[in-house]
Amino acid sequence: MLRSERGISRRQLAEALGVHYQTIGYLERGEYSPSLHLALRIAEYFEVAVEVIFSTAPFPRIGAAERSA
Repeated sequence: MLRSERGISRRQLAEALGVHYQTIGYLERGEYSPSLHLALRIAEYFEVAVEVIFSTAPFPRIGAAERSA
């Protein structure tokens, strides 16, 4: 959500973090859990606490509410 709200493409974020753009998609869909180092870099990039982006409790999948409506 942070990425799309700020108008940042997956490729732009991936380049800023030094990862493959598909990694961003995997993260957003909940198909991949980042390393602590990557999680901290993402939080730093968006200038938020890591808990704003990542949690031990699962977040609802992006778009899940739209499909159930």
